[in-house]
Amino acid sequence: MYLEFFGLSAKPFDKTPNPAFFYRSPIHEEALARLQYGTEERELTLLTGEIGTGKTMLSRALIDSFNETHLPILMVNPRLSPNQFLKTIARRLGIDSPSYYRNDLLDQINEALFQCYESDICPVIIIDEAQLIPSRSTFDEIRLLTNFQLDDANLLALILIGQPELRKRLKHVSYEAVKQRIGIRYHLGPLGREDTGLYIAHRLSTAGGDPGIVDEEAADVIFRYSGGLPRVINNIAANALLTGFSKDLSVIGPDIVLDVVEDLDLEPV
Repeated sequence: MYLEFFGLSAKPFDKTPNPAFFYRSPIHEEALARLQYGTEERELTLLTGEIGTGKTMLSRALIDSFNETHLPILMVNPRLSPNQFLKTIARRLGIDSPSYYRNDLLDQINEALFQCYESDICPVIIIDEAQLIPSRSTFDEIRLLTNFQLDDANLLALILIGQPELRKRLKHVSYEAVKQRIGIRYHLGPLGREDTGLYIAHRLSTAGGDPGIVDEEAADVIFRYSGGLPRVINNIAANALLTGFSKDLSVIGPDIVLDVVEDLDLEPV
């Protein structure tokens, strides 16, 4: 009911990574540009960032920008053994019966990738939460996938997305071979104060509402308690709208936000 109260056609601060709500802050714009360039060049790309900075939203915005010449293969649960990983890739490439034997499986994948190349299709493997990959041996298979190439072209693009511990893990000497294959990397930080306000206004506007529903003083408080992390901003703002609705207030001011952050047990960042 609060949607009608605020004149909204959709939930502006929903938790799902709907690319329609993607806010192109300067840092998110640069991150997306690097992901797109890495895809275009069929590179191994590394995107890291703290929890809640918008990495998953970026991956969806990237996929949303693809056309028929791209084949996105999104993996959101990378807790896989090397064999499970390769079989998942094989199935996503359209191989109905992936071989039990590793060498045969790799041959099947290579053949499928080459067929994609001949059809002018670029498979883009995107591994979200890559810090959860359980073993170095799975990283070795990722590295070997980058070996599928012709004399003048790679056969796929591969993107690793994860929290900062992924970058730390790849610094270890045992991951040197993978690290050397990374052609493009970017670390995503939080939004600044100005972009926090613009982010809130953008999402309200995209949801069909007045971008001024959350006033500037309220945005100040949201920034102070969120540290500019989009996920936390969404949580505070969504609860603030509910509180405003319950109090019959059509504009969210700082007092409402302060009540919300207290309920959410948040501290200033």
